[in-house]
Amino acid sequence: MDFSPSPRCQEYLKRVRAFVRERIEPVETALLAQRHAQSRNPDWTQWRCAPEVEALKAQARAEGLWNLFLPDAGLGAGLSNVDYAPLAEEMGRSFIAAEVFNCNAPDTGNMEVLWKYGSEEQKARWLTPLLAGEIRSAFCMTEPDVASSDATNMQATAIADGDDIIVNGRKWWSTGIGHPNCRFAIFMGLSDPQAHRHQQHSMVIVPLDTPGVSIRRMLPVMGEYDAPYGHGEVWFDDVRVPRSNLIKGIGKGFEIAQGRLGPGRIHHCMRSIGAAERTLELLITRGASRVAFGKPLINLGGNRERIAELRIAIDQARLLTLYAAWKIDKAGALASMTEISAIKVVAPNVLEQVVSEAIQIHGAAGLSDDVPLVAILGGARALRLADGPDAVHRGVIARMELGKYAKLMAQHRNGRGE
Repeated sequence: MDFSPSPRCQEYLKRVRAFVRERIEPVETALLAQRHAQSRNPDWTQWRCAPEVEALKAQARAEGLWNLFLPDAGLGAGLSNVDYAPLAEEMGRSFIAAEVFNCNAPDTGNMEVLWKYGSEEQKARWLTPLLAGEIRSAFCMTEPDVASSDATNMQATAIADGDDIIVNGRKWWSTGIGHPNCRFAIFMGLSDPQAHRHQQHSMVIVPLDTPGVSIRRMLPVMGEYDAPYGHGEVWFDDVRVPRSNLIKGIGKGFEIAQGRLGPGRIHHCMRSIGAAERTLELLITRGASRVAFGKPLINLGGNRERIAELRIAIDQARLLTLYAAWKIDKAGALASMTEISAIKVVAPNVLEQVVSEAIQIHGAAGLSDDVPLVAILGGARALRLADGPDAVHRGVIARMELGKYAKLMAQHRNGRGE
């Protein structure tokens, strides 16, 4: 296996790195201050997009640094997962870089769904403006009244009724739904409870201005509302949309979800690794510049050993993620379930570990907005729940591993008379 970036990847990486360093980083502190101010206001209807971000997006698009995640060369950069991974890591160093390059979730996942499974009508109406960065979108899957770690628990419904689909239910943690430019959500709901458990659910496009759609509130994460994106609680009351808004067909929800989450987890994990690299730099800079008890902090209390452990952990996480990306490229997401679940556990946990040590080195300053550590910590902790909690992914890995020993386990059960 070969994880080395292709010449095209290296060329893109050089340009993305320069764009982040020269144009995003100089304005990021001011933009984060604006975001913090908005994020303490629960009235999401007052949130606004930063014109500076919109200007950066226009520059990135004009320079071809746009939709880099999409492997279709006609719509995106045409890069493999292995080649996109280093770009995602570079974007992870910044809070706004992914959006600037139109590579931010949940739009990336929704674009992949429409690209892979959408009809020509759906692509023209929804995918094209998403690719252009003209609108935003949300994904409505998690529900407040059930344990959503088991997606088969979903109670919200998407029922076919002649030429329409009728949508009912409550969803929450619908990321991005508070954005001023969010225009539609992809809703996953129960369509046929009598079908096989993985063929009961469907995905349907629901424009947010459809009668019966009500955004009730935004949910704070560690005290902030993540403006201007937000994580919303949304109610759907007898929402009627054309059957043409159904993606692929009745009962195809889980199939689509699996296709959506494989590459998306590469994106999340590599961005986490980029954030971990930036955090380690902050840790070392702080530790080398501050003196206590006559020594730099970096030389006190086993801090050098901690730095070594963090360096090892970050590199291990990166290699595991690149391996998962390579396997998806070679064999597809379904054949890479163990690797995908493994990185989803490892990368956020490594980032959380690095941030915790960085906060400790910074002392009380690490808890303030003067440095971005608390915001990075919030993202890391949330990612351990998003796209499936750690326990579920560990369960997938165990199931796949034990499957290799099915005959042996059957022999032991038979020997005990079970």
